[in-house]
Amino acid sequence: MASAERFSVLVEVRLREGIADPQGATIERALPALGLTGVTGVRAGKSFRFEIAAADEDDARAQATVVADRFLANPVIEESSVTVSPERPVGAAGSAA
Repeated sequence: MASAERFSVLVEVRLREGIADPQGATIERALPALGLTGVTGVRAGKSFRFEIAAADEDDARAQATVVADRFLANPVIEESSVTVSPERPVGAAGSAA
């Protein structure tokens, strides 16, 4: 049996198209008061980051999708996207030390 690799996972959850987004609407209405004009279509959402041990990236994505679909998102009103990337060891180029 191959040893498990660690993967970083990002799950983004957002309201489905057609579902009212009062938080996004409030943000959009407030932006002109800050001098930010021309911003439209603001939608609020949630993001979740976690690590997962899996045999390979496809397995990690499959496991993370189950977590997203069964636990993190309400499938009636929300949709989710899953991004999986190999975890870099601490101290590797581009990672926080």
